[in-house]
Amino acid sequence: MSNENPSDLRYTKTHEWLRDNGDGTYAVGITDHAQGLLGDVVYVELPELETELTAEENCGVIESVKAASDMYSPLEGEVTEVNEELDSEPELINSAPFGEGWIFAIKPKNIEDLDELMDADQYEAYYQEEA
Repeated sequence: MSNENPSDLRYTKTHEWLRDNGDGTYAVGITDHAQGLLGDVVYVELPELETELTAEENCGVIESVKAASDMYSPLEGEVTEVNEELDSEPELINSAPFGEGWIFAIKPKNIEDLDELMDADQYEAYYQEEA
């Protein structure tokens, strides 16, 4: 597992990432750094479909053997999809945090909000400082 943060994603200070799905929605997950801090994930509370979220709103919980951690929406928008695979395989967040371990998809209300998020280099610098 590498600590490489994909350069095509945007990142938040609460360790979520966004990937453009190419259809006006964005997949959201937690970073490799975050899953490493959490340890083995055992349960994920997913947001409800069609929920309208505000940026930085608590929208779910990720439970690991060590702790429960709140998950936050990176943008204002509507939840368009949730990763139901996580109901039976929450460990996907550990094994593929930037892939099959995505958590939900959101349709942003304002696409310009993406400009407020960090790119991979900014995120890496941010969490190195935090350590």
